[in-house]
Amino acid sequence: MELRHLRYFVAVAEEGSLTLAAEKRLHTAQPSLSRQIRDLEYEVGVPLFSRSAKGIEMTPAGRAFLDHARQSLAEAQAAVEAARRAAEPDKPVFSMGFLTGMEVEWLPIASRILRDELPNIEIRVVSQYSPQLAEDLHRGKLDVAFLRAEGKPNVEYKVVASEPLVVMLPSDHRLAAQDAIDPHELVGEIFIGMSDIPHVLRDVISRYFDKVGISIKPTHLIDNFAMAISLVASTRGVCLLPAYAENFLSWSVVSRPLKGEVPSIDLMLGYNTLNTSPLLKLFLTRMENQGTAVAS
Repeated sequence: MELRHLRYFVAVAEEGSLTLAAEKRLHTAQPSLSRQIRDLEYEVGVPLFSRSAKGIEMTPAGRAFLDHARQSLAEAQAAVEAARRAAEPDKPVFSMGFLTGMEVEWLPIASRILRDELPNIEIRVVSQYSPQLAEDLHRGKLDVAFLRAEGKPNVEYKVVASEPLVVMLPSDHRLAAQDAIDPHELVGEIFIGMSDIPHVLRDVISRYFDKVGISIKPTHLIDNFAMAISLVASTRGVCLLPAYAENFLSWSVVSRPLKGEVPSIDLMLGYNTLNTSPLLKLFLTRMENQGTAVAS
């Protein structure tokens, strides 16, 4: 078993689609990716994905394998970073994490803040689920992260943005003809909900449904927005996602705003209060001075 097998597996698991993983994450051909996944399943000895006309989903064995695969990749990356630090001990390094998809908007802003002051700084970037980013902050693996407000000791959060939730649905869905959608019209539709991983978003959606007086039981549970968009297309379901996910829609999926009072979710800048790095202090100060971050 090689690290590339683990990278391929994690990419497919997170994207919820062989096609999306091949094209967007791995830049390889789908048949080649399929072979690599089959080789991995053969070596593990059990199916990691179930395949059907509706798409691909992780088996219970696949879900158990996922956490260990991520950990192995993280440890391998940590080994690489340790070697690089040993080779260049005097070069300033700043590690940033981004909730997957958020790096498109926030990495240029964060990079500019640092490089205006320290042009030779090395910036290291990871893209991951919010709970994992919070864990990495807690363990000191990251200096800052753009994520949701997770409950971790010594991790402090500042609000950097508040995004409305929008409805994602197939482009030819009956509700797509409307300029805005009444949440009551979602009752009875195939609904794609959130798993325990994006639990902050799950809780925002749950509170919103309670507030407008509707009850919807999810047909599918997903871990990230890419999986949600893939399932919207393949199952003809609907879901609620933060508006930033509109940047990643395929032609077969569209978004529509909600009618009435619209729910929103906060994007946070998180950091460990025990981190005494001058670079962290500089970064937080520059963010405050630019009015980019507002203390929560």
